Amino acid sequence: MKEIKPKLFSVMKNYNGSQLVKDIVAGIIVAIIALPLSIALAIASGVGPEAGIYTAIIAGFIVSFLGGSRVQIAGPTAAFATIVAGIVMKDGMEGLVVATIMAGIILIVMGFCRFGSLLKYIPDPITTGFTAGIAVTLFIGQIKDFTGITYQNGEKPIETAEKLEALFVNITTINWQAVMIGALALVILIVWPMIFKKIPGSFIAVIVTAAIVEIFHLDVNTIGKSFENIQAGLPALSINASMFSFANIRGQLTNAITIAFLAGVESLLSAVVADSMIGSKHKPNMELVAQGVGNIASACFGGIPATGAIARTAANIKNGGRTPIAGMVHSVTLLLVVVFLMPFAKLIPMPCIAAILFQVAYNMSGWRRFVKLLKISPKSDIMVLVITFALTVIFDLVVAIEVGVLLAAVLFMHRMSEVTQVEGWKDFDPENDPDSIDLRVLPKNTIVYEINGPMFFATAGKILQISPKEGTRVLVLRMRSVSTIDATAMRNLEILFDDCKARGVQLVMSHVNEQPMKVIQKAGFDKKLGEENFCPHIDDALARAQAIAEQAA
Repeated sequence: MKEIKPKLFSVMKNYNGSQLVKDIVAGIIVAIIALPLSIALAIASGVGPEAGIYTAIIAGFIVSFLGGSRVQIAGPTAAFATIVAGIVMKDGMEGLVVATIMAGIILIVMGFCRFGSLLKYIPDPITTGFTAGIAVTLFIGQIKDFTGITYQNGEKPIETAEKLEALFVNITTINWQAVMIGALALVILIVWPMIFKKIPGSFIAVIVTAAIVEIFHLDVNTIGKSFENIQAGLPALSINASMFSFANIRGQLTNAITIAFLAGVESLLSAVVADSMIGSKHKPNMELVAQGVGNIASACFGGIPATGAIARTAANIKNGGRTPIAGMVHSVTLLLVVVFLMPFAKLIPMPCIAAILFQVAYNMSGWRRFVKLLKISPKSDIMVLVITFALTVIFDLVVAIEVGVLLAAVLFMHRMSEVTQVEGWKDFDPENDPDSIDLRVLPKNTIVYEINGPMFFATAGKILQISPKEGTRVLVLRMRSVSTIDATAMRNLEILFDDCKARGVQLVMSHVNEQPMKVIQKAGFDKKLGEENFCPHIDDALARAQAIAEQAA
């Protein structure tokens, strides 16, 4: 049960006052970074700005308290923005609450089932493709607020193509004052970190642009104009039993799986990055459980899906945070902001929010990694990368992941089928292969086939290509290079055995490894073939063939 134990309980054994001060400072700085980001991501997700802060408070505190990482900072992230916006647009907040709670349950089950290590098997082209696709979708979704465009016909587009069409149709409504405020925010976001690294540029951009819009009474849309009923104070319980009807649960299952998948992948990726920065090692299964509990609690109190945030986690580390206390301080700081300062959020200009999200989209796009994969990867991986990216932008993440994983699996099986070979005996170089069968005299009427590579359903058909010639009495299968076989390969071995038996040919197997032998024994094939026909080495197999040949004579 050591894997299902919060990291907090381990690191507090040697905790001291010096580290407490560092954790408090780091937590406050991360909260300053998280404040504008949480508001921006909530707005991009189609919910009220306070929902983003509620998420950072509730999920952030729980993930730090229960999580498997020393320094993980959780909260709303850009990866969820387009998914959440789609759910809210179609099914409202009720649908989002149900989907998020179901996702939390899935994450908890994954953690207790030790699935934390399985997520590493997701191919890099898929994660790179859908991450870049989300970044492009997020960028396009913020063009309207950055430019101050007004949808004169009241459109509420969901799909990226619909958003681009609506922007083109209403392009004449551009508000140049909004563009100027957005551009100023972008300049601050880019230039400020070059001068002052301790105070985040997003915080300065919010203050400066809000002040300019308020002082000069500019005709620029603000959070207060877009969201009239911004809630201040502590979040209230936002669930009821009627939400969890069978129809709602069934309708949100796909969304829940997508949220759970993204939360799991992003949180574990963030934890891995954090490990490399501080020389630690996280507990992936405990991290999944914590993410699950955090998401359930977030949904219950008006929040949105949450996961580990790589940028905020890195900021925590760079400012001295080394224990979960820093993440808990970050959440408490945001709680104080919600209670005392939330009304001031109404003054934040929407173009500034869009500019912050432009920067988020750029940072998460990983375009350098995307270009590198295009240059160095095999054609099959490039295909997976481009298709996953395109489907994320054109359709949605659910379709992209489903098609990407399926395509990657099919291409992998194709590559493995090309690697696996079934070949008849031929000469080998004894110096390079001391275990080879060259210079050995084969018994009369004996043939040897060597199988190289795993035998699974994509390659199992090659077994049936073995056909004993007329006059053959013994067929030796050399299996030293077969690491694994599955049910299809086992079935084809039985078919080969039946064919040999009908022809009067004795099948002998040489050097069967552990996993194939377990499958063979479980299928009862060892009894059918006879234990004497399983030989540990090729020399033993040839000796067995010689004995059979002499008996036949």
